[in-house]
Amino acid sequence: MPAFFTEASADLKALAGLAVAQIGYGDLGNAAAHNLRESGLTVIIGSEDSRQADAARMAGFEAMPATDAAARSPIILLAEPDERLPSIYFEHVAQGLRVGDTLIFLSGYCLAFGLIEPPPFVDAVLIAPRGDGEALRRAYQHGTNTPSFIAVEQDSSGKAWQRALALARALGALRGGALEVTAQQEAELRLFSQQTLLPALHCLITSAAELLIREGYPPEASLLELYLSGELARLLSQGAERGLLNALERMPQIAQYSVLSRIERFTDSKLTRLLEHALDEIRQGKFAQEWTSEYVNGLPRLAALRNRRAAQALWQQEERTRQMRDSAMPKDG
Repeated sequence: MPAFFTEASADLKALAGLAVAQIGYGDLGNAAAHNLRESGLTVIIGSEDSRQADAARMAGFEAMPATDAAARSPIILLAEPDERLPSIYFEHVAQGLRVGDTLIFLSGYCLAFGLIEPPPFVDAVLIAPRGDGEALRRAYQHGTNTPSFIAVEQDSSGKAWQRALALARALGALRGGALEVTAQQEAELRLFSQQTLLPALHCLITSAAELLIREGYPPEASLLELYLSGELARLLSQGAERGLLNALERMPQIAQYSVLSRIERFTDSKLTRLLEHALDEIRQGKFAQEWTSEYVNGLPRLAALRNRRAAQALWQQEERTRQMRDSAMPKDG
């Protein structure tokens, strides 16, 4: 079983006297910076985006160009999105690295697919919360259970694990524990979830809604029943909290029977082949190549895909249903 770390595994003294140079101040970076500061660390923001730098200053952080920030500390937290990180790293971080520096990645993507190869004289660690910046911030503030993945990909100093765990604790990434994986595993698992569960669920919900509406059920009732009531989200939340089977057992018996007696209908060899194909594309680096090309060319396919999906009449019905639902909420005052 992989190692599992909690807050008791970490000692913030491993970071004593050290500031954190954080490169990037987006969604996850914003949460990371606030959590680190509230854990007692000094955080210096490095950003080439003037809006991000201004936002960081407004929040009370010292902000400067990324090159200058990276030179200020041996602890460098890379908080840029996967697609932007390689160019930022090579232009503003790589040339100034010193023996014993620690690079902290919040995603394993660039390491897994060879987009960044840290020099052998630095530490390279991964702290990857399973959620967005809002979830990380909420976990820190309220102690909610948001687990993380953690890895030491390179330990030049002999202190990489101590620093990684201390930083994970300061980030709030140990509030729900951190499971040891490799950067390769983290990246492949995240992409697999994004390219199988999420599109399948999206397609299943929209196809079911279109069928019900076509068969004469009121659009508002159909959409509320399928997902706009929040019941589906609650069931998934209970599955995460209690386990999928345990959550199922808390449902009414007719619901349990409905699920268990029909679940085999969706166990299909074609589905298995689709899952295997998705995983193969990810492992072979085909998706990484596709995404790099898409990003470099200005995201034309992403724009076309968004427009094609947005053209569905279902979203107008969804908006009307959301407005109807929200109109019942008590008004402040």
